[in-house]
Amino acid sequence: MTDTAQDLDLIKETVQNYFDGMYYGKVDKLEKAFHTEAFLFGHYHGQFTHLPAKSFFKMIASAPSPDSKGEAFDMEILTIDMTGQVAAVKVRDVYGKMQFFDYLSLAKVDGDWKIVNKTYHHD
Repeated sequence: MTDTAQDLDLIKETVQNYFDGMYYGKVDKLEKAFHTEAFLFGHYHGQFTHLPAKSFFKMIASAPSPDSKGEAFDMEILTIDMTGQVAAVKVRDVYGKMQFFDYLSLAKVDGDWKIVNKTYHHD
């Protein structure tokens, strides 16, 4: 396997940890996916919002998970664009019966791919 192919697999693994963290309400999966100083910016119900990843984790932990409510897993990677040790991943995810489009900025940090920024739009 080439370094590029291995990095793409690791990026997909990071994004899967993000998906699983949200769907199952598993903060440990989110902490594995995000850099400790990551930030989230986006539009939710027409309002611009921003918060540190740690606040996002608390929100996920405090709400019933989609899995616990019997909602179907509906999250997918739409595109991956990687250059060297940075990548941009566009995903579509349904959380709490709301559809979001997320743009995840990833960087390879100490050999691990981490989400360093999330920009999102609530559809």
